[in-house]
Amino acid sequence: MQNPSKHRLGVFGGTFNPIHLGHLLIAQDAIDAFELTSILFMPCATPPHKQKSSLIPARHRLAMVEAAIEADINFEPSDLEIQRGGVSYSYVTMSEIRQLHPDTDILFIIGSDSLCELHLWKNIYKLLDICELVIIERPGYERKTIDPASILLDPPWPDKLLANIVSRHPVGISSTDVRYRIAEGMCIRHLVPRAVEVYIAEHRLYRPFRSE
Repeated sequence: MQNPSKHRLGVFGGTFNPIHLGHLLIAQDAIDAFELTSILFMPCATPPHKQKSSLIPARHRLAMVEAAIEADINFEPSDLEIQRGGVSYSYVTMSEIRQLHPDTDILFIIGSDSLCELHLWKNIYKLLDICELVIIERPGYERKTIDPASILLDPPWPDKLLANIVSRHPVGISSTDVRYRIAEGMCIRHLVPRAVEVYIAEHRLYRPFRSE
């Protein structure tokens, strides 16, 4: 049991292109499993390891995050990486958050599909020193299928990270699929929050020939 008097802040970063119900379930699972006080949803400015061709402007991604989490008192939006601009490196972001919250337990939420890419992250060992990683199990990347040898980090990190994998509500929703369905004129109801569905429709996002 964690110290109930100490604030435990989760940081959930990503492109959120767009945010969907799977993201919200991941956040709630992290709160339940790690007794978090609150979670920051942080859309990145420019992701370092993903294709950028389908990335819509940050203002839209942030607005959709704000719409999706407005009713949940434990979820907060953050424009820290967007305001900083440039490539969004997790180490830089978490260092800034650590300075802003020196007396807070800070936990960084990632999906289990990112484990085998951590060795490519900028200053990964410094990142691991300043925050705890919360790993939410993703479909196709279950704990039992991940070989510690595939996590190309120095010991004891592979075993420590695998011990922090949480399996709660695996949902096979992806932003890629949501974008595809929109481009094909298919329904995205029950995949994204209603407010996000409305925002996408109003701004004609992810359609083949956007005017903006």
